[in-house]
Amino acid sequence: MSDFEKASKGAKMDFARDMSYGDYLGLDPILNAQHPLSDAHDEMLFIVQHQTSELWMRLALHELEAARTAMQTGDMPAAFKMLTRVARIFEQLNSAWDVLRTMTPSEYTAFRPSLGNSSGFQSHQYRLVEFLLGNRNEALMKLHKHRAEAFARLEEELAKPSLYQVAVSHLCARFDAPDLAGAPGTTDWAAVPEIQNLWQRVYTDPRAHWDLYELAEKLVDLEDYFRRWRFNHVTTVERIIGFKRGTGGTAGVSYLRRMLEVELFPELWNVRGAL
Repeated sequence: MSDFEKASKGAKMDFARDMSYGDYLGLDPILNAQHPLSDAHDEMLFIVQHQTSELWMRLALHELEAARTAMQTGDMPAAFKMLTRVARIFEQLNSAWDVLRTMTPSEYTAFRPSLGNSSGFQSHQYRLVEFLLGNRNEALMKLHKHRAEAFARLEEELAKPSLYQVAVSHLCARFDAPDLAGAPGTTDWAAVPEIQNLWQRVYTDPRAHWDLYELAEKLVDLEDYFRRWRFNHVTTVERIIGFKRGTGGTAGVSYLRRMLEVELFPELWNVRGAL
């Protein structure tokens, strides 16, 4: 008996009537969802890169929505675990840019016409992540009007408090302050000095407010990885297409650089300079 036979002895080999690994994961539709529109070798890389990114964002949304619910019900330890996981998901997404950056401008140019007007700018899942975190630009909803299900999900998200609004409500309740989180809205979150002052009280005496201190650091950690993802996106785009306009019609690198200036949780960054 060979070493392989010894090691695999007892392993199930016939799955004609039982669920296999591929069945459980639904691998057939996933692995057959890549349909390059050109003969360019590198188009497969481009498609797989973006499809896997969408899968990671699918998981990020799953975790962020659950984290928000956990915070609303007071289950902070569960929320902390999920927020940590989302930060690591964006670390994984960051690593994916390293693979895409192996593609040169010449290689991308070979299949770029096949993209038409399609662009990552149109990702409804990415927009949901931003809406959930508090960066809410209602004007961008127009991009998703042609897809009823995606549009409805975005509308539902805008009717809910963002993750950060839920965190701010907890913060205000701790210090018996008026709830400064505000109602669910359709505009970006703007820094509120009174909220920064409350976070400063947490950071000044972390032992007395350890749960809020930990929540604050989980949020900063998440935004840290999210910012790195944005920065790597800009760098990758500039490396491959320079300052050409994006396929979706945006200004490309110039637009992405402006996005680097967006702060999701501004009071948590501003408080560092006030301590």
